[in-house]
Amino acid sequence: MPSSAESLANLPLRDDLLGLSPYGAPQVDVPILLNVNENTHGVPADVHAAIIEAVGKATLGLNRYPDREFAELRRNLAAYLGHGLSPDQVWAANGSNEVLQQVLQAFGGPGRTALGFPPTYSMYPLLSSGTGTRYLTAEREEDYAMTPEATARAVRASAANIVFLCSPNNPTGTALGLDVIEAAYQAGEAARAIIIVDEAYGEFAQEGTPSALTLLPGRPRLLVSRTMSKAFALAGARIGYLAAAPEVADALRLVRLPYHLSAITQATANAALTHARTLLSNVEAIKVQRDRIVAELQRLGLRPSPSDANFVFFSGLEDPHRIWEDLLAAGVLVRDVGIAGSLRVTAGTEEETTAFLTVLGSLLESQRDDQSQRSA
Repeated sequence: MPSSAESLANLPLRDDLLGLSPYGAPQVDVPILLNVNENTHGVPADVHAAIIEAVGKATLGLNRYPDREFAELRRNLAAYLGHGLSPDQVWAANGSNEVLQQVLQAFGGPGRTALGFPPTYSMYPLLSSGTGTRYLTAEREEDYAMTPEATARAVRASAANIVFLCSPNNPTGTALGLDVIEAAYQAGEAARAIIIVDEAYGEFAQEGTPSALTLLPGRPRLLVSRTMSKAFALAGARIGYLAAAPEVADALRLVRLPYHLSAITQATANAALTHARTLLSNVEAIKVQRDRIVAELQRLGLRPSPSDANFVFFSGLEDPHRIWEDLLAAGVLVRDVGIAGSLRVTAGTEEETTAFLTVLGSLLESQRDDQSQRSA
């Protein structure tokens, strides 16, 4: 039977897609899944009931197309975000990936470029490629931080049409200062660059970490994207959104598919937003476990990065893939992000976090014992 690559070779695939691999993380059935930054707490019972009721009502009208302007959802999202946002400043789609794809369709494309700062979210180059947008990269500091000066230089040098700023950054968990975002915006003035601040993990930020939403007034080229997959525990519902100037939503209407948000999706999102306080009650518990992971990894002699997200990126492993395999064998799945000496783990429940730390501690101890025996 021919391989997937061989089968693709028989099709007239676009030249710029040849040799590419689709996005994906291992989907393995093990007891503890801490690899794709899901909210492992699940949907609370009362919110689950509210969603079931709302979806049930929506099914009565499935013979009709949904509200293509998703007016109720935009009102609810604007109210949730605050910062004086109005519904016409909000846009939503099937996950933040579709939001970003629509941005690239509207402002990128053949002959245009996008700029990212790796290591960062691996979908940026894939979405760029899928829309025929050239993807450029610029370096971060050694600690994965970004400075206003270096960011501005990179934006000006690239003359990019679209700039991706991920904050908190995936996979490192590091947040950007508002001065970095302001510098990027100003540096992109000559190219009229769209600056996208991806705040998929914004609700998990450390106290005092500001949101780029505060910078929206007076900056029509600034977009802030969010998701309901993480803090709202709705990864399976696929609901993402952004906030920007009203004309950005007008631009995205030009490329969106007709009726792109189903009645079921809208009903789910609206029910969840009316119970936002309940859903977000687990955020603080997740942050406690995240900070616990950072402290314990330091105690184990590893180097976790400061995290404003619901995951922890850590370095200092001699053989990270071996540790990944051994964790998996013990029923704990984390993420090998392909960065030397490093892995990433989602902050789960207290029980899941304990299991991860216990297994990892045992593996590192066994590793040290083996090294001692070899050197004896």
